[in-house]
Amino acid sequence: MTGRRRWSTEEILDTAAELLRTSDAESFSVRKLAAVLGTDSSSLYRHFRNKTELLRAVADRILLAAMDGYRPEGNWKQRVTALALRLREVFGEQPQLAAVWGRYGSGGTGSRLVMEELLQALRASGLPDEEVPVRYHRIVILLAALIASEAGISTITPNEYEQGMEQFRVAVLGADPERFPALAHFARDIRPLGADRRAAFEEILAAQLAHIEAQIP
Repeated sequence: MTGRRRWSTEEILDTAAELLRTSDAESFSVRKLAAVLGTDSSSLYRHFRNKTELLRAVADRILLAAMDGYRPEGNWKQRVTALALRLREVFGEQPQLAAVWGRYGSGGTGSRLVMEELLQALRASGLPDEEVPVRYHRIVILLAALIASEAGISTITPNEYEQGMEQFRVAVLGADPERFPALAHFARDIRPLGADRRAAFEEILAAQLAHIEAQIP
């Protein structure tokens, strides 16, 4: 009788990442992953203690992908911006994992590489050492929020998008000017959340970096 195939950790993570392309983290389960691999859940628990640990490991591979081939260039603001855009790009390719990263974080090699580069860039800015961890924390919270928000929009179906646009047009263009005077005044200039996401991302990040720069002695 032939025994079941033993899957490597990397093969498990590859399959989990592929499964997460078509499902969200909430509906993802170790049992579903085991079924796709043709094995039972207990065999996967030899590699990962629980679902959260598995999701963190998959998210960390996204961070590793972001750091692959990365070379710090320019001043500290250019380094932070380049890294942020790399994170945005790789999570844009795997949007389901953006929420995982924001919710669970990661303690793997990819996470440490991202942390190291951000901390080095901030230290190179001239900030006092006691300020670097605080500013690092603010940047990571900002990036996680922006990337998760953008990823959420990118996972909706075309039909859901059209429904959302219709609701947006009704809510904004159809606003009662007596009850919502400011909204009615700016209605034709307000853009939906999905518009100019990269420009908004860069502008919000630049504002945060300018705020940090203002704190440098």
